This record gives sequence, structure tokens and C-alpha cells, in this order.
Amino acid sequence: MRKYLTAVSSLVVSGYAFAMVAGWRIAEGYQIRFDGKYAHGSFQKIEGNIRFDPLHPDDSHFEVSVDVASIDTGIELKNKHARGEKWFDADRYPRIYFVSKAVSRTDTGFVVHGELELRGIRKELSIPFAFTSTGGQHLFYGKFKVNRGDFGIGKVSGKESDSTSVEVSVPVLALE
Repeated sequence: MRKYLTAVSSLVVSGYAFAMVAGWRIAEGYQIRFDGKYAHGSFQKIEGNIRFDPLHPDDSHFEVSVDVASIDTGIELKNKHARGEKWFDADRYPRIYFVSKAVSRTDTGFVVHGELELRGIRKELSIPFAFTSTGGQHLFYGKFKVNRGDFGIGKVSGKESDSTSVEVSVPVLALE
């Protein structure tokens, strides 16, 4: 019985301590991948402020930016084209921003509702995500689509090919 009470006490204390951790720092090893009809690749630089408590998602806030010049399609000429005026226009709009407005729990994880700013255009976006915490390692993972036509990127056809799939995997460390 004593072992059982000690184990339960440890779980309660560690759960309470975990619930108190709300600030996170983006750690090394993050990935931002995209896949569309005309290009696939990744962005290599992300920064942000994250406040998230899985027990109280309504108190959470995400403010993240991606360096447009860090795009990597695997082909330097395509990277230069993507940074150019017809696509991301990195000289005029060097960063992609996402700022949350609300975070809620779902049956399979969470969803963050917010505003995505790309090329100076702001659009509402909801991103479903999972948050895992295993052995002291914490990870945000989400998949969603962005309609590039909504942001004036490339020629718009009104078809599914206007959308680009985005997959984000972001390990985080608790702020002390």
C-alpha cells in the first residue's frame, strides 16, 4: 500500500509540475515541410514564443515566424525563384507570421485558431496539432493546407493544386 501511495503521490506531483509549465522554447531539430504541385521542400529557420498547457489549452498562445529566405527546395534555382516577386517576394516580405487567437482540445489532440500572414496578407487559419511529452522530450506536430492563391502566390486555377500541404514538427524545451 505504501508503494502505491508513493507512486500516486509522485504522479500527482509530476503532473502538477508539468501543468505549471506553460512557456516553451523551440529546440533544435524542428521541421517545416511543404508539398505542392509546383514545389516541395522545407523552411530552415523558425522563431517563436509559445505558451501552452495541455491541461488548460484555452490559456495558450502561439506567436511564430518563419524566415522566407530559408526556403530549401533542394534546387538552388527553384529557391531563388521561390524567394522572388512572383512567389514569396522575400525582399518585401521576409517573414511568414502566425499568431494564435484561440486554442482548444479536440477528440484527437488540439486545434489552434489564428491568423497567418504571408506576403502582407492576413487570413484566418486553423491548425490541428498533437502535443506529446515522452521521457522529458516535448513535441508539437501538425498537418494542414494553405491555399497559396489566398496570398497572391503564383497563378491561381481554383483547383486543389492551389493548396500546399504543410507538415510541422517542433520539439520544445520548457522555459525555466
